Amino acid sequence: MSDYTVAEREDAPDFMAQFPGFGEMRIFTGPAECEQVAFSWRVLPENTGGRGSYGHRHRTQEEVVFVISGTVTFKIGDDVFEAGPETAVRIAPAAVRSIHNDTDDAAEVILCSIRVEDLEGEVETVDGFWPD
Repeated sequence: MSDYTVAEREDAPDFMAQFPGFGEMRIFTGPAECEQVAFSWRVLPENTGGRGSYGHRHRTQEEVVFVISGTVTFKIGDDVFEAGPETAVRIAPAAVRSIHNDTDDAAEVILCSIRVEDLEGEVETVDGFWPD
């Protein structure tokens, strides 16, 4: 492995491709050859995200969501709040969470945490977490 790796948008798999109309979530961890950091970039088109859907929690991963642009509504446990550009929200591993873009403009976020080998074993979904 070299001292650095460059990963382009097209190199990163789009997790949201399985959900047409819900934007992009490009996972750069593998393509960037990250050893310690999990790093994803997400675009939420207007009125999309986790509202009316499931939430999730992690076994061990603390997560930081950094809002690049737009306004994102967070639901963490029973708390619902908005965060705008240049805001970082830290979420403890066990906290059930979801984000949604309630606005008429797209929003962009970066998600960071520690890298884990077994992501399926790390994440637990919670159905009906954020009803409409």
